[in-house]
Amino acid sequence: DALLEAVCHVAFMALTESTRETAASVDTRTEEGIIAMGKGYIDFVTGHPEFYDLMWGDMGLRALESVDEGVKNSGFFVLVDAVSSWCAANGVSDYDAPELATKLWATAHGLACLTMNQLLDTFLPGVSNHALLDSTTRTFLEGLRRETRD
Repeated sequence: DALLEAVCHVAFMALTESTRETAASVDTRTEEGIIAMGKGYIDFVTGHPEFYDLMWGDMGLRALESVDEGVKNSGFFVLVDAVSSWCAANGVSDYDAPELATKLWATAHGLACLTMNQLLDTFLPGVSNHALLDSTTRTFLEGLRRETRD
């Protein structure tokens, strides 16, 4: 159990570091920056399926419960900061950044899960998870901008 907990801790630290690196390499005030963060998440998760099961799967629940909350959530809060930057740059002030980040993360997380379980091709043969993330995120962010303008 202690070994699983340690590996889970390392997995969350690695995800956080990957998220920070992506955020530092893009302009998070832009759609492209937000999309790059989602793509980075998909690539990390699909590139480390053993971490995914430990971090988010049923087998990892015990380990997750014992991992420090700051470690579990810090990568997410990098996304929250990016979403806050995007909102400020795009005049979107009536929204809660953690809520918006959760919606964006859920999209990337769902696409990563579908990819790892080879289900994307079942529903949309030949589709790219990055292309789906790109179009979904652009649609979502444009909707937020429109609501703000109206």
